Amino acid sequence: MPDDDPSDSGATDPTIPGSRRSSSGDDPPGGAVPDRGAPGRDAMPFPDLSAADDAGSDEPVPRNRPQNAPRSENTPPDAQPDDGPGPAGLAALSLRYQVAAAFALAVVAVASCVHLGMVFLHVAPSNTVTKEHGRAIDEWIYPEFEQNWKLFAPNPLQQNIGVQVRALGRSPDGTSRETGWYDLSALDGRAIDGNPLPSHTQQNELRRAWDFYVGTHDAENRPAGLRGDLSERYLRRIAVLRLDRERAGGTGAVVERVQFRSRTTDVQPPGWSDEKVSDRPVVRELPWWTVPAADRAGGLTEASAR
Repeated sequence: MPDDDPSDSGATDPTIPGSRRSSSGDDPPGGAVPDRGAPGRDAMPFPDLSAADDAGSDEPVPRNRPQNAPRSENTPPDAQPDDGPGPAGLAALSLRYQVAAAFALAVVAVASCVHLGMVFLHVAPSNTVTKEHGRAIDEWIYPEFEQNWKLFAPNPLQQNIGVQVRALGRSPDGTSRETGWYDLSALDGRAIDGNPLPSHTQQNELRRAWDFYVGTHDAENRPAGLRGDLSERYLRRIAVLRLDRERAGGTGAVVERVQFRSRTTDVQPPGWSDEKVSDRPVVRELPWWTVPAADRAGGLTEASAR
């Protein structure tokens, strides 16, 4: 009759996973069972029933539930599964803010298209649209969006032009005094130098005014068209404003006459070029102009004209 004592056969105890009873009599004394807290290689881990015990349920609950795992009977009805990160960008906004953002983008897109169209019509050759809507195009472009393509012309500017002015003023005691020459171009250049955001006036007002005068007068300073008088008046008013800024003639002086002149010098070629140009300046001196009271208003004599 076989021996039913499993200790004599050295077989594995089926009721204790991972346990083995040796037949050599190496069992610990007193029948102590080895520690099963750290199962060996052949051991099967025990299921963790602590979560089920805490919840008062006999059903074991795994530690890590998949995001798409079915809802169990003990899951609260208002619990929401974690589906990962939500929408980003405009989709994360409410409907009202989405509509506002879309409207703002539409306005920016329309304004950009209109601006590009105006600039294109401004620089394009004369056509039916520019002839009919030329005034509206100029009002949009000038003065901030003015386009000057002389840099890309076949013959770009190769001269430095300095515009100077002097005045004949009458002091409060009745004496007349002639001032020296004020280099207005140099004053504008010093105001622009080192300024990251120079004004449009400092960059272009004097230059455009002088180009306007030269384009409407011949070499003898005689008007060559109907706009000659307008260009002279424009220069006179600029002179009054600039001389007022420089306190020309002293405090309370009244500017009665002004005179302009230009000093043009050629830009010297680089050292590696064989081109030879003259370094002598060419001076163009305009006649004396009487300053009417209307041109002095707001300038040097605003206080004296009252």
